[in-house]
Amino acid sequence: MTFTIIGTGNIAWFIGNRLVAARHFCKGVFGRNEAEVLRLSEALLCNCHGDLSLARETEADVCFIAVSDDAIPEVAAQLSYKKTVLVHTAGAVEIDVLNASAPDYAVLWPVYSISGGNLPSHRNIPMAWEASSPKAEKYTLSLAHAITDTFFEAKYDQRKWLHLSAVICNNFTNHLMAICERICIDNKLPFSALVPVIEQTYTRFRQSSPSTVQTGPAQRGDKKTIDEQIELLSKHPQWQRVYKALTESIQHSGKSKQPQQH
Repeated sequence: MTFTIIGTGNIAWFIGNRLVAARHFCKGVFGRNEAEVLRLSEALLCNCHGDLSLARETEADVCFIAVSDDAIPEVAAQLSYKKTVLVHTAGAVEIDVLNASAPDYAVLWPVYSISGGNLPSHRNIPMAWEASSPKAEKYTLSLAHAITDTFFEAKYDQRKWLHLSAVICNNFTNHLMAICERICIDNKLPFSALVPVIEQTYTRFRQSSPSTVQTGPAQRGDKKTIDEQIELLSKHPQWQRVYKALTESIQHSGKSKQPQQH
């Protein structure tokens, strides 16, 4: 199967390398940073690369939009596909953001923290998927098999709760695990999907001081995601207060040190 990637961040590197290793073919890498686009295209053995305008002319079975959550609508608005399945990789962005860009579209989101320079080599990375059509489902799941052994369907109303759970357990460490379990049960999501990223968090603690590895929306000032997740907790005022308090604490601590990328 052939694919293209828009974006050059950690998710783009992770998905691209996994698919090429499974003998899928990269037909193009596109993005704003010319040097990073070239670097990723070389790693994926791809000769076609450039800015987003070229993505319109490149035919592939699947095109991944692997950019920040806020940039997905802007990127999608510049695309117009008839045959290519369009896929974004965000947990907290609805699938319908792609509906004007292609007749077949999907979401494939890794419930895992993908760090640059240390891409995971194992296959125990749960991925949530959602598809707009049988064709989108078929193509997305075919590529998911090349990336992981664990994937499950989760609609946006479920997926945003799972994203919230991943934020809490991965970025606020382990003392809120009971909240994560309750959220998963209430929204019919498998709590087991969170276990690998919880284990990753503890692995980091064994290697570094927690104060040096803080990541997440609070640390990087992602106001849009923070506001949306506070609203999700409106029926759980105690949890909402905890979320606000921890966010404020992380933001206050971050003022005294250099910000790190998630």
